[in-house]
Parts: sequence; C-alpha cells; structure tokens
Amino acid sequence: MLDYLRLEVRRTLRDVGFVIGGVAMPVMMYLLFTNLGENDGAWKTASMVGMAAYGAVGSALNTGGGVAEDRAIGWLRQLRVTPMTPRQVVAGRALTGSVTVLPAIVVVLAAGGLLNGVRLAAWQWVSIALLLWLGSIPFTLLGLGNGYRLTAQTTGVTNMVCNLGLAVLGGLWFPVTLFPGWLRTVSGYTPTHRFAQLGTSIADGHAPALGAVVVLTAWALAFGSYAVLSYRRSAGNV
Repeated sequence: MLDYLRLEVRRTLRDVGFVIGGVAMPVMMYLLFTNLGENDGAWKTASMVGMAAYGAVGSALNTGGGVAEDRAIGWLRQLRVTPMTPRQVVAGRALTGSVTVLPAIVVVLAAGGLLNGVRLAAWQWVSIALLLWLGSIPFTLLGLGNGYRLTAQTTGVTNMVCNLGLAVLGGLWFPVTLFPGWLRTVSGYTPTHRFAQLGTSIADGHAPALGAVVVLTAWALAFGSYAVLSYRRSAGNV
C-alpha cells in the first residue's frame, strides 16, 4: 500500500493542471480579493484561511479525476488482482489526496504572511495548516466517489461544480455574514463552512467548536461510504 501511495503522489504532483488550478489559482484569488478596497487586516486573515481551504478542497477533489482516468486505461483492473481490499484502495487514494493538498494550504498561508502582512503566533500558523490538512479528507473521499462512479470527463465537470458550489455556500470566498438569514443557516451544515471554521477559530485564538468537528466528521463518514460503494460498483465497468 505504501508503494501505491508513493506512486500516486508522484503522478499527481507532476500534473501541470493540478499545480495551476490547485495551487496558483487560490493564491491569485486571495491576493485579488484582499487588495481591492480598504486595507482590512481582519478580512485578510479570514480570507487567507478561506482561500487555503478552497485550494485544499480543489486539490482533494482533483484526486477523483485521476481515479476516473485510471478506470479508462485499465489501472483499476490491475489493482483488483492485488491483495488490497476496497477499503485499502480507497484509503490509499485518500492518503494521496491528503498529501497533495499541502502545497495549496502552505502557499496561500505563505502569501498571507509574506505579501499581505498577516501576523499570527507560530503555534497558530502550524495549527491552521495541520487542521486544514486533516480536515480535507472528506473532500478527497467525495472526489474519489465521483471518480469511481463517473467517466473521466463527467468526473472533472462534477468535481468542478462541487468545488465552486461548496466554496460559495460555505463562505470560502465571501463572509457568510453577507448571506441572507436562510442561506446562513444552510451554510452552517455544509462541510466547507465547518472546514474553514477549523482554521478561523485558531486564527481568532481559540480551539475549533465541537459543532464544526461533529458536522465535518459526519460528512467524512458519508463521503467515505460513498467512495467505497462507488469502488465496489465500478467492478463491472473496468
């Protein structure tokens, strides 16, 4: 399984589309959104966390695109003759996604500290990066579920819609305080909103709320079940 993990990480990090869409785009959006209008330090910090979360979600979902391509070339057929169980295959891919989200998180945080003057304690920087890294697992599982179930082209479109839709509903681009009341309520149940809360809580100087952990864990279980089920059902299509 470790050999499989190393192989998939190398394949992902060589993907130019991943580097541009998963790393460069969130940084450019962050710098654009925070340097228009007033020089608001609080917004620069909150937006830094939101855009790091956005980059992490996009990178995590991107793992599903690789899965769909593997199905098309017959790689999954080869995996099925190995001793690995469906859960081990899904776990290996999920670990790959967890590794490849790190560049997006680190680069956006670096832009906040080096270019936008965001100032946090050392433990806050480390904690935000670590929590966003761990919190990205549900989105990796969602991408995997789509990749195992859909064609390569459909997976790309579906993951893009999921990424944009969840980013907007979760308040990763704009503060949820700008939303109407009913939409703020809906946002509270989205995995992206709770995901970003892991980082914003640390930036505000306190531990993440229990509600954020509970909601995000529930989504992780749901997306994980979806990924395993999709892998099993793909047996007749590879």
